[in-house]
Amino acid sequence: MSMDNFEKKFYLVREDVLPEAMKKTIDAKEMLERGKAESIWDAAQKVDLSRSAFYKYRDTVFPFSAIQKERLVSLFFHIEDRSGTLSKLLSTVARFGCNVLTIHQTIPLQGRANVTLSLNTSEMEFEIEMLLSELRKLEFVEKVEVLGTGA
Repeated sequence: MSMDNFEKKFYLVREDVLPEAMKKTIDAKEMLERGKAESIWDAAQKVDLSRSAFYKYRDTVFPFSAIQKERLVSLFFHIEDRSGTLSKLLSTVARFGCNVLTIHQTIPLQGRANVTLSLNTSEMEFEIEMLLSELRKLEFVEKVEVLGTGA
């Protein structure tokens, strides 16, 4: 995997130039957040969007107003199961000024484990992209994804 995959850039794009599938994905996500849809399938049906398009864009498009006010971030990690990995992961997060709200780690299988962290980023002095970049540099981290954000 090339380093280009780890160094993501973010852009602010005007709504009228977004593809329709991206706009519908945002609408479906909002329906799910507000309880107006019972499932991804239900939300996708209501906005006339395929589930594959929803899954393609769900972690890549966000309303600007939501990003500005977000202070909670949930991150998903796929890590190697080695002694001290969780401690190093948490130290990196703390160094960036994040407060850990929840930690969930799966039982390691075949030397790998999944970890989900919910973070309060209100005291963070850096951009989230800088934190993600540092986390991806840790030798035991195989994958980092933003699962979601919240107010």
